[in-house]
Formats: sequence, C-alpha cells, structure tokens
Amino acid sequence: MSMKALAKKLIAVMKDCGYVMKKGENKYHGYTYATSADVLEKVNAAFVQYRIASAAVPELLRLDDITTAKGNIEKLATVRMDIQLTDIESGETIQITGLGSGQDAGDKAVMKAQTAAIKYAYLLSFAISTGDDPEADCHTDEITAALEEKTGHRHQMQSVLNRTRQPTRQPVCSVCGTVITEKVLQFSKDKYGRALCMDCQRSAKGIA
Repeated sequence: MSMKALAKKLIAVMKDCGYVMKKGENKYHGYTYATSADVLEKVNAAFVQYRIASAAVPELLRLDDITTAKGNIEKLATVRMDIQLTDIESGETIQITGLGSGQDAGDKAVMKAQTAAIKYAYLLSFAISTGDDPEADCHTDEITAALEEKTGHRHQMQSVLNRTRQPTRQPVCSVCGTVITEKVLQFSKDKYGRALCMDCQRSAKGIA
C-alpha cells in the first residue's frame, strides 16, 4: 500500500514542529525541560491542520517497588505507548511507539509513565528538538558516579563476565554490562543519556 499521501503530511508536521521551547522548570534540580503539554499542543495542532487522526494505546510493561535514597518505598512504572496515525483523506495509517517511565509515592506512577511515553513518541518520531544534550547533563553524570560507587565490585565483575559471554554487537548496560534490548537502550539513552539496564535505571532513580 502506498504511503505517499500520509508521508507528505508527516513531513509537513515535522516542519511545523521542528522545535519545542523548554517552558517547564525543575526547581529541585535546577533545569528546564519541554513539557508533555507543550509537545502535545504543538503536534496536535499540526495533526488537526493536516487532518491526521491519532489514537494512543498504552501498555504497562513493568510496575516495581523501589527504595529511594531516603528509604521511602515508591512505585516505578514503565509504559509502552503505541500511537496510530491515520490520514482521514487517504485512509493511510502508520504506527509510532514511545517508552516512558514514571515514579511516584502515590498512585500516579503509571500516569506519569504514560505522559512521558507519548511525549517521547512524538519527539523521536518527528525529530523534534528541545535543545537538550544528554552529554551536557551534569545531573546524569552525578547519578552515574554515585551509582557506580554504590554498585562497586559486583557490577565490575558482572560486566567482565557479560562482555565475555555475549556478542559485542548486542547493546549492553554501560554500568554492569548486562545485555539489554534495543527498546531499553533507546529509553535509557533518552532518560539518562546512556545505556542502562532496568536494574541500574531503578538504582539511578533511587539515587536521584
């Protein structure tokens, strides 16, 4: 099936949504970010203009109890968001996917994960820039240093064993060397600026 009509419209969406200004502010850690509301507002406006319908279907991948650095128990949810885009004029469809995680002491972990997942589905699928540079994220570097100090010798030994046993072409956690999937790799790079397995992501959350 030809996708020319929808592809042409998606190019127009990418042109209109090339950049989203960072209006959100995390006062605790002292950084700004592009909010999900700002991303959705801009993308949805373009969808309406070019007559593209969207339908989002979330899937809860994981819901774990984690212990924070202060000893509190919180929920950490990981959600996959599949979004079907339909050109209502040609009937052509395409699906895009995003992964997101959310942590909360109450009942909002899943909602936070869904919000992050749909935000990153649009950011990655339409190559939307927010001015973020993972390599310049000092907070991530601090988390990584603390994580490596915390995990210590056990992760060093596991890293050697995993890299010996596994093919070098497979993505691995940059801290412990555990083989990870491409989806986990993409999510961890978006969230932490480097490849982390699910266990190291949870440890990083606790340290943060």
